[in-house]
Amino acid sequence: MNEIVSQYLETWNTTDPTTRHAAITRLFTPNATYTDPMAAVTGHTELDATIAAVQTQFPDWTFRLAGPIDAHHNQVRFTWTLSPTNGPALIVGFDVAVITDGKISAVYGFLDKVPATA
Repeated sequence: MNEIVSQYLETWNTTDPTTRHAAITRLFTPNATYTDPMAAVTGHTELDATIAAVQTQFPDWTFRLAGPIDAHHNQVRFTWTLSPTNGPALIVGFDVAVITDGKISAVYGFLDKVPATA
């Protein structure tokens, strides 16, 4: 699960569209879903577009793991931060990912800290 979470966060940090799409294809099932308070998407193309939109909204910001990974059965939850590359964590959330046959089939995201300007 540690490797899946690491690859997941790296995918959110990958700005090259070709490299990011290849990472999504390796990491997610074809009909994977991603749901958070601001998005509900299905499949590689929609997930890729969602990640690209977040990167456009927060250019040069980085997702980082912010605590231990908790996993059981075929699911994992973890806290992450989003911040300017060398700045403090301005956004904090946690995700729960469901794993099917070694790939992510669903992600449920929650936002714990979001500045009013985000």
